[in-house]
Amino acid sequence: MNFSKYQGTGNDFIIIDNRDKSVSLSEEQINHLCNRKFGIGADGLMLLQEKEGYDFEMIYYNADGKPGSMCGNGGRCLTQFAFDCGIKKHHYKFIASDGEHKASFADNGWVNLKMKDVDEIINLHGEYILNTGSPHYVKVVDDIDATDVFKIGHEIRYSKDFEQDGINVNFVEQTGKDSIYVRTYERGVEDETLSCGTGVTASALVFYHNENGFNRIEVKTIGGNLAVEFDKVGDQKFQNIWLCGAATFVFKGEISL
Repeated sequence: MNFSKYQGTGNDFIIIDNRDKSVSLSEEQINHLCNRKFGIGADGLMLLQEKEGYDFEMIYYNADGKPGSMCGNGGRCLTQFAFDCGIKKHHYKFIASDGEHKASFADNGWVNLKMKDVDEIINLHGEYILNTGSPHYVKVVDDIDATDVFKIGHEIRYSKDFEQDGINVNFVEQTGKDSIYVRTYERGVEDETLSCGTGVTASALVFYHNENGFNRIEVKTIGGNLAVEFDKVGDQKFQNIWLCGAATFVFKGEISL
């Protein structure tokens, strides 16, 4: 089986061109491929597939082998992969698990991905819950480098309220009026990842600086820098949300299953 490896700010993915529908993988096979000791190693696996009315379809699996919800960095990497496979456009429209997305290339080479609208942010005693294509818990901290992301993230993800479906847990330190530093514990990976696109998006929405109108938040992650642009419209509504950042080819190869 031929595959390619891409990463977006350290969030890495195995990507397979399945436009001919020749690839069918079991949960165990996907988990093995994503294993960093015995397989290729990745935070997730994606299939590029054809879909009528769209430039492509995004099929995403978590590293545990189970079907995943929307992955922002994955969507950006899959867009770059589609371009590298010959689907060469400036603007894309594709379908993912949470619906339709648009993507485009910026002048600096970044891939910008349009995320789903967000209609509600739940305030839970100063911490926040929202869905940006995947469910996220946002916890504000004073010293993010001193925070035990794995321990606290694991405790929240497996707490009584979230144990059944799971939730991604983001720790956020505000570094300026329009800049934040984010670290994320991801369900499905069950560990901290170097970056999480939907988590970065969720965290940025919590830290809007314009009460209504255009916002741009610069985001630092362990794996690199991203930006989130959006329009705040009303009390808790956010539209025209774009996740912006690099999506980089790493290597390609073949593997026997």
